Amino acid sequence: MRAVTIVDGRFELQKHPDPVLRPDQVLIGIRGAGLNAADLQQARGDYPAPAGWPADIPGLEVSGEVLELGSAVRDVRVADRVMALVGGGGHAERIAVPADLLLPVPGNISWEQAGGFPEAFSTAWDALVTQAGIAAGDRVLVTGAAGGIGTAMVQIAAVSGADVVASVRRTELHGEIASLPAGNGRVDVVTPEGEVDYGPFDIIVELVGGENCLDRVKLLRTGGRFLIVGVQGGMTAPLKMFDLMLKRARLIGTTIRGRSPAEKALLAHRIRTHVVPLLEQERIQVPIEATHPLNAYDDAYARLAAPGKFGKVVLTP
Repeated sequence: MRAVTIVDGRFELQKHPDPVLRPDQVLIGIRGAGLNAADLQQARGDYPAPAGWPADIPGLEVSGEVLELGSAVRDVRVADRVMALVGGGGHAERIAVPADLLLPVPGNISWEQAGGFPEAFSTAWDALVTQAGIAAGDRVLVTGAAGGIGTAMVQIAAVSGADVVASVRRTELHGEIASLPAGNGRVDVVTPEGEVDYGPFDIIVELVGGENCLDRVKLLRTGGRFLIVGVQGGMTAPLKMFDLMLKRARLIGTTIRGRSPAEKALLAHRIRTHVVPLLEQERIQVPIEATHPLNAYDDAYARLAAPGKFGKVVLTP
């Protein structure tokens, strides 16, 4: 099979042997594979793949058809339409995935949308619902809200009944954000300079990072939660601890990739139960910025790294 391969910090398209299945795995013929900032971090050596996943093939989310079943797999059939959040190896033509990570692809959802769904919406649901305990009526600030995870955060917060403030520096993207399904909540779109006018916030979702990102702690309501999910703008930031103390706030850092197999299987069950039905009912959507065939991986990664995206960049092997 062909796969995008990390070689000395850069990407190349190379041939690899087809995956060999363990008894608990299925083989997927990949039809869509989302790109994520973690892929760039992995190439830089900052975010290695967890044990059991390809160390040199990026890609954290896939959609496609089941081609083969491991000997212990039940309740899955060849030709099933599936998607999954994986630990790596997604930017290829085939991948072996534990069956307990599989999510069904609704019939009304394209391969491209399905390929951009698992990582973004698993991250959003886990952070907002499981960790921050979002509730109807909460006011939520999402920074860097135009990207794949940002648009997922906005929608999960809105469908939970929250009032959402989406912070996006590029004003030409504001209309796109405002057009996302608002569920039971409300979405206002502002530039970073306008965030202060919409506070205080019960939850702040930090998707950008950078040395000034923790200054937003002062925008929290008493007892608020500050979620650190993305750090592409910089991985170090000073914290005025007295601000955190005065707010009696919680600072929560989160990532999924390094979790145990049991934790990932539990998260997949929650997404399968609670979030995939929202996708099927079109109460949430996966906005696609661009799609590229596997041999145009350079263009795909260039678009991922460039500013001004709305939604997901997806490879279509």
